[in-house]
Amino acid sequence: MVQTLRECRGLYNQLLAERRAAFEETGKSPSWYDQKRRLPELKESNPVLREIYSQVLQDVALRLDLAFKAFFRRVKSGDTPGYPRFRGANRYDSFTYPQSGFKVEKSRIFLSKIGHIKAVIHRPLDSGATVKTATVRKSATGKWFVCFSCEVEPEEFPESSEAVGVDVGLKDIIATSDGESVPAPKFFRKEEKDLARTQRRLSEAPKGSKERAKRCKAVASVHERIKNKRKNFAHQESRKLVNRYGFIAVEDLSVNRMVKNHCLAKSIADAAWTDLTNKIAYKAEYAGRRFVKVNPAYTTQDCSRCGHRQVMPLSMRVYDCPSCGLSLDRDTNAAKNILTVGLHGRQEASPLQEAHVFQAWE
Repeated sequence: MVQTLRECRGLYNQLLAERRAAFEETGKSPSWYDQKRRLPELKESNPVLREIYSQVLQDVALRLDLAFKAFFRRVKSGDTPGYPRFRGANRYDSFTYPQSGFKVEKSRIFLSKIGHIKAVIHRPLDSGATVKTATVRKSATGKWFVCFSCEVEPEEFPESSEAVGVDVGLKDIIATSDGESVPAPKFFRKEEKDLARTQRRLSEAPKGSKERAKRCKAVASVHERIKNKRKNFAHQESRKLVNRYGFIAVEDLSVNRMVKNHCLAKSIADAAWTDLTNKIAYKAEYAGRRFVKVNPAYTTQDCSRCGHRQVMPLSMRVYDCPSCGLSLDRDTNAAKNILTVGLHGRQEASPLQEAHVFQAWE
């Protein structure tokens, strides 16, 4: 697998170099089909490629083609383009069997041109599922994973007439319109001292030494532990929401803008709101639930009962309405407003309202 990964990375860089050279000479780059047709010729010049399954090599050319398509799409939309670049050993960590050449057995996985590999099958494949692709990935800590992409029929969930609005925050990562809340786990904060210690030890090791590689792996292990905890938490909480509610409204936050606030950037990144909402979205679609994102403007400042609006600095944890006398936790009040906007399909906020988005979240 190590050799396959290394040769796939070398092929990717070679095909990228050919595209660059062709564009500089003729003003046109070869297409995916052009480069795919050249693979037999490349196998003749590099016999090692013959030891790799043909469709795996074709997928390498497809990856490069998708990278260029994404580049031109960003150029067209005015975003920062990010021209495809050559991949180092730490920036190319997977290869894919796009159609065939793999098989799942009891405690082993068969990969064409590699052989049978012992594996821990943590979850059996659905008997009615059609396995489309298999992607083999090497983590930064040296662990190998195989991810199968399957085509399955949606699972029928019991119908639910319950609706909920979800407000995400830094103190409580989830606050619902029902008054329930889930405290932010703060996985990065809890592992911060351990991470700092391993990073200090890494900086002391001479560059290029075996000891530095060993300590680099220790740093990667801490990051992997944080990532796995955060991923598991997001899966569990999103599953609870989708199982219970038939309609879920979540605020559509611009996290990329929020992390520019240097005082809260680390806490916002640690909360991983986008990952949580994405998991809620795809689980809801699979279960046949309705999921909507709403503009978060003024959801914290408006009274969920009478609509009175007032400034709510982050230090104020309770919403006290001077108009109707409502006294409610600010996150629960915001969640109720999110649910109201989601149910009524309120139109998008004006540019003036969008300027106040940062005052409407916490």
